[in-house]
Amino acid sequence: MNDLVRQHTALSDSDLEWLHLLVSEWQLLSDLSFADLVLWVPTLDGTRYVSVAQMRPNTGPTSYQDDMVGHLVPRGRRPLLDAALDEGRIVREGDPEWREEVPVRVESIPVRREGRVLGVIARNTNLLTVRTPSRLELTYLQSASDLAQMIAAGTFPFAGEQVDMDSSPRAGDGLVRLDAEGVVQYASPNALSAYHRLGLAADLVGQDLGQITAELAPSRGPVDEALVKLASGYAPREFEVEGNGGVIQLRAIPLKPKGTRIGSLVLLRDVTELRRRERELITKDATIREIHHRVKNNLQTVAALLRLQARRMDSVRGREALNEAVRRVGSIAIVHETLSQNLDERVQFDEIADRVIAMVAEISPGKVTCRRNGRFGILDAEVATPLSMVLTEILQNALEHAFAQGEQGTVEVSAVRGEARADARLLITVQDDGCGLPEGFDPQRAGNLGLQIVRTLVEGELGGSFDMLPGAERGTKVVLDIPVRSQK
Repeated sequence: MNDLVRQHTALSDSDLEWLHLLVSEWQLLSDLSFADLVLWVPTLDGTRYVSVAQMRPNTGPTSYQDDMVGHLVPRGRRPLLDAALDEGRIVREGDPEWREEVPVRVESIPVRREGRVLGVIARNTNLLTVRTPSRLELTYLQSASDLAQMIAAGTFPFAGEQVDMDSSPRAGDGLVRLDAEGVVQYASPNALSAYHRLGLAADLVGQDLGQITAELAPSRGPVDEALVKLASGYAPREFEVEGNGGVIQLRAIPLKPKGTRIGSLVLLRDVTELRRRERELITKDATIREIHHRVKNNLQTVAALLRLQARRMDSVRGREALNEAVRRVGSIAIVHETLSQNLDERVQFDEIADRVIAMVAEISPGKVTCRRNGRFGILDAEVATPLSMVLTEILQNALEHAFAQGEQGTVEVSAVRGEARADARLLITVQDDGCGLPEGFDPQRAGNLGLQIVRTLVEGELGGSFDMLPGAERGTKVVLDIPVRSQK
């Protein structure tokens, strides 16, 4: 719609925002009218109309099989559009049109904002299935007529009340029509069922909806006056009421077709099961985060015990082996700590990589500088845990074997994330400027425990490849190529 309005019309950005607000609301008008809606806006030169939006009803058959958005119609071809635009009134005159052997009643509703008519809504009703209307259908049509008059007067939609139609109640979910005093004139079967879920034993018709709703909602003190006002439809609001184990979502729409409030329309739906599932998910997420938190604490306890044991070791090699184990356990603990703070089983691995680099760099304080380039991005936990251990082993190996005691140097970790698709890959390079590989060294057969861990994790768990190569000028370059699932 933005492109069509800016390309063909002279409407301002504020006018466009009003049209967006209207389009976010007009599914209700379409459902209540049992009709298709097409929004026509006059072009910049005033000689044509361009259709910028279209809505089909959920409550009846469509009048348009084709998509009308983007169509241009010369002024004069559709007299009802001209009359509504020029005269600023709802136009219903004329005989039904025939489209593919289907009679269609056409009405035009001017869209007014701040005294100006921005465009016209063509309301097209398929008359092929017309029959004697029920009480529900009559209530729908009367409510649609009231809303149409409010659109023509520029009082609907309500400024500042953007509605998410995906989550907001719709006409078919449940509808209650109130008079000016907040007394129920009509309640659809779904609406009555929703109130029965709250504990209502009687009929809704003739009841004060605000008073009934406040009485059904649990309260420790006097009746909630704010809830009474909301449920009586005095202001456009959306809210929820919980009672008797049930939850209903309500949306109140004051009806002011001629400037004075004549009543209200209350849309509602039973969201008890939806809210129950949401609570279960919240509980499940909290439980998973607590498990990760406890695993992290247990791993830190294990690391602390290993560290204490290392201090009591007389053997230098034994002490070094235990310190290596401390770092391996610590790298896994970092992942679980990050997972304990997330709502899903994915982590921002750049933060983990930085913490692993800092942890491993502690074994050579003041000698070697470690830094990271590029981004790892978001990774699943099943990838992040083994990858953190792999990174720990490679860095530990570089710091221990690439540089002599007291020698200055640099270790650089680079990450390049592939295209965001199902078979995306993560290319990791760890480059040092140390002494390089020994002559005849084969990284695929080396018996070093750290390299065995790297090979097992990269090729077995991560399904990637691992190689160690001499650096371009000096030092060693480790290359990891790992498949990762794309994340948005």
